[in-house]
Amino acid sequence: MPSPLVSELAGDGIPVAVSLRVLKLSRQPYYRWRKHRVTASELRAAYRANALFDAHRDDPEFGSRFLTVEAHAAGEVMCERTAWRICRDNQWWSVFGKKRGKNGKRPGPPVHEDLVKRDFAADDVNELWLTDITEHSTEEGKLYLCAIKDVFSGRIVGYSMDSRMKARLAVNALVSAVTRRGEVAGCIVHSDRGSQFRARSFVHALNEHHLLGSMGQVGAAGDNAAMESFFALLQKNVLDRRRWRTRDELRIAIITWIERTYHRRRRQARLGRLTPIEYETIMNPTVTLAA
Repeated sequence: MPSPLVSELAGDGIPVAVSLRVLKLSRQPYYRWRKHRVTASELRAAYRANALFDAHRDDPEFGSRFLTVEAHAAGEVMCERTAWRICRDNQWWSVFGKKRGKNGKRPGPPVHEDLVKRDFAADDVNELWLTDITEHSTEEGKLYLCAIKDVFSGRIVGYSMDSRMKARLAVNALVSAVTRRGEVAGCIVHSDRGSQFRARSFVHALNEHHLLGSMGQVGAAGDNAAMESFFALLQKNVLDRRRWRTRDELRIAIITWIERTYHRRRRQARLGRLTPIEYETIMNPTVTLAA
């Protein structure tokens, strides 16, 4: 919009007619702008854009849906479509990443029955946990992450990272979850048929803590979709954000994102726009305080 420039030049003593002629502008739009410099709708749009930009600057991995919630918390209410349009016009996009690749290995025979059968729902904490393993490269080599997710709140209740994808990776994640959650007897732990989850040490850990193992079906892409969705967020928000020099550097970034952003800042629609921590605090405060 060149009209403000014309006004600034007029303030410096340059006639409006001269500025309009040099800038090849018409008189009517300029004087119309002088009369109505900022409309109410333009001012409202500016406040909304400012709120969305502030949220995007604080958490650039958030998409427009989550930015809408953050803007609402800042006092600027708008529908998701309006927020998406403002973000699109200003190119405030979340970070996009690649899909996780497969290693080409065929899954082994199950050591547990499928107790979930794609019914990923829970009425309370510690009823159903999902677990899986992902990997990412650093300049030192790959770092493997095994995470355990409570279906009730979406909270990551346990995780472990290592330079090798051995059974101890899954066992350590399970021990981490049990230590954090306390009384977990009877909880179902659902996984794919990876060798780490079929290992005797992992099965022994399940039995030791009175947990029920469950394994999905071969070739069922959506069988563990809830866990895959968490890894997709991790891929976009952390793993593909930059090149990682050391495993420790990436390990710290993963822990920080899980504990600070995913648990405490990322609001989920299925939780009524609450974060996992907020949801557990409301629905089961005793467990949250102990976790």
